[in-house]
Amino acid sequence: MWLSWGIIIFLLVESSNCISFALVLLSFTINMKTNNIKTILWDWNGTLLNDIHHCIACMNIMLKQRSLELLSKDRYLKVFTFPVKEYYSQLGFDFNKEPFEIPAEEFIVHYNEGLQDVPLFHDAAPSLAFFKSLGIKQYIVSAMKHEALLQSVDDRGISGYFEKITGIKDNLAFGKNGIARKLIETEGIIAENTLFIGDTLHDAEVAAEMGINCVLISNGHQHLQRLKEKGNPVFSSLSSMTQWFSQKTSG
Repeated sequence: MWLSWGIIIFLLVESSNCISFALVLLSFTINMKTNNIKTILWDWNGTLLNDIHHCIACMNIMLKQRSLELLSKDRYLKVFTFPVKEYYSQLGFDFNKEPFEIPAEEFIVHYNEGLQDVPLFHDAAPSLAFFKSLGIKQYIVSAMKHEALLQSVDDRGISGYFEKITGIKDNLAFGKNGIARKLIETEGIIAENTLFIGDTLHDAEVAAEMGINCVLISNGHQHLQRLKEKGNPVFSSLSSMTQWFSQKTSG
């Protein structure tokens, strides 16, 4: 892990008679300089694609059909996890009554029905352009089914930023450790010169297993307090992360 220690503070920002919180990364002591980064591995859902509200809506359709408690955004951010089978269990799905594969496939049907209306985060394309301008190679490693992932990225007009886009073989989303490892091997990616950008603890775990540096974005699928558990740098947005990267590189 390249983070030795970090200080995260919240600045009170006063605007239009209201106070908002801005998450700011104050300081890092790192064993590697950002200008050594040659490759970035991106997560897709919740990192570049802003599908949190869509995922909650899809799950609530299924929960309502089973007379289970509906999800609020706050509860969702606290319980969502990988493998997603554990997440389903926490929501009350009973796999003695129905196998996990049934709700898992049902969710994908609902998800795909509204996927075309799900936007990128507003700072996703500018962040991709920023790293491209630095000559950094970019890849996507996702727990989304491969064919659907390719279509989803292409539909949003950003496929050209990536050397390769890779997803899982089925809809069960057990994790992306295997595809990340295979990508590193086949593309000849050097771990110490690579940065993983994601929005979940699973992303941090995958990166750690590969010996890759990792930063997390807290406007995705897991709560800020959970993301801080692993000690990875956590940013409030992609734009704040790219600003930090730029400052560290130029410094």
